[in-house]
Amino acid sequence: MKTRTALFVAMLLFAPLAWAQAYPAKPIRVVVAFAAGGFADSIARLVGQKVSERVGQPVLVENRGGAGGNIAARAVVAAAPDGYTLLVHTAAIAINPSLYRSPGFDLMSDLVPVANTGSTPGVFAVSASNGASTLQELVKAHKGKRLTFSSAGVGTSSHLAGEYFFKVIAGIDAEHVPFQGGAPALTAVLSNNVDVLSTSMPPVVPHVKKGSLKVLGISSLARVASLPAVPTLAEAGFREFEERSWVGFFAPAKTPAEVVARLNSEINQALALPEIRERFANLGMDPHPGTAAQFADYVRKEVAKWAAVVKTTGIAQVQ
Repeated sequence: MKTRTALFVAMLLFAPLAWAQAYPAKPIRVVVAFAAGGFADSIARLVGQKVSERVGQPVLVENRGGAGGNIAARAVVAAAPDGYTLLVHTAAIAINPSLYRSPGFDLMSDLVPVANTGSTPGVFAVSASNGASTLQELVKAHKGKRLTFSSAGVGTSSHLAGEYFFKVIAGIDAEHVPFQGGAPALTAVLSNNVDVLSTSMPPVVPHVKKGSLKVLGISSLARVASLPAVPTLAEAGFREFEERSWVGFFAPAKTPAEVVARLNSEINQALALPEIRERFANLGMDPHPGTAAQFADYVRKEVAKWAAVVKTTGIAQVQ
């Protein structure tokens, strides 16, 4: 009898370890909160591919844009908490609790922060055919008349950065034109259907190099190596302002801690690869490896920060 009891206790103690070692035993589904071709999508595919190579299972990316990323988040919240359905979201997920009356989930109760991949400053860009060569010229040209700016969607950090810069700092009339991802928001500016693009750096760098897009200002405290000629907002003659977007992985609440730890480890090891670091540098991204607990603390601080920005800009809550 004692032998059976000891065996049972040993099974209870080692079962979680065995489960973690067996995970993953099938493909991992990653739901990206924005359209294909944008910032979050690019990072999800880049990191996901390296994780797939490490764990020996496919990482399948699914794009579910809309409602500032809330549609994708709700889908993941409803999924089984087994580590086989993950959410990739941006700083928008920390903004939505203040911006949406009913996002359909509670960020810190219904999701588990798994890993932050990295962050990048925001930029304000125009089509190469736009007559403005500086932010000062752009603002001056729109004094007394409407300016339109696009972003990856309502509630994204780029949306709030545009609202804050144009309305609060520059003091001009600006209308937000939201899209379901960074790629369509960029296309609208390239085709001159929208005046300015407010976005993160990764989607714009290739277009700047091709000469189809001009970046007039960057919302960082110092210039960045991938766009060395672009001035900060302070250098462009405006109040200093920093806005950074980030891309993180989340899992449904109640996902086993050992599975979260395994995912965090695999993502961090992917971020340490020389090819990933080189790609991030070319995109203007800073990698942010760390523990799941550190990421959770960061997310909580982001929620508080963006709540203050929402209040300052006076943006009306969304249904």
